[in-house]
Amino acid sequence: VQLQASGGGLVQPGGSLTLSCGASGRTLSSYDVGWFRQAPGKEREFVAAISWSGGMTLYADSVERRFTVSRDMAKDMVYLQMFNLKPEDTAVYYCAAATPRTALVRREDEYDYWGQGTQVTVSS
Repeated sequence: VQLQASGGGLVQPGGSLTLSCGASGRTLSSYDVGWFRQAPGKEREFVAAISWSGGMTLYADSVERRFTVSRDMAKDMVYLQMFNLKPEDTAVYYCAAATPRTALVRREDEYDYWGQGTQVTVSS
C-alpha cells in the first residue's frame, strides 16, 4: 500500500490546519493509521493514531486536546485536525499504516507502510 500525506502549509501561531492521508494499492480501512512528525535536527516522533475501525485513538501528550485524528471510511481517508498550533509543531508530518492490533502503537517500527511527508510550518 502506498500512502500520501497532504494538506501542510504555513500557518500563524494559534491557527488551524487539517492534514489528510490517502492510500493506493489497498484500502486504508484495513490498517491502523498513525501520524508522526520530524522537526529539523530532531528524531521523528509519534503524534497520533487511529484504529482501523475508528473506535480507538491515541495521542502524544504534546498534542492531546489540540489535535484530533479521524477517518472517513467512505472516502478511505484519515485526517489530522490541528488546532491552536504552536511554533514547536513545525515539522514534516507523515502518515503510516500498521496491521491492526488489539491496542494502538507509538513505535515507528510497528508501522509497515509510510508515505511521503507534508511540511507544516507555524510562524508569524
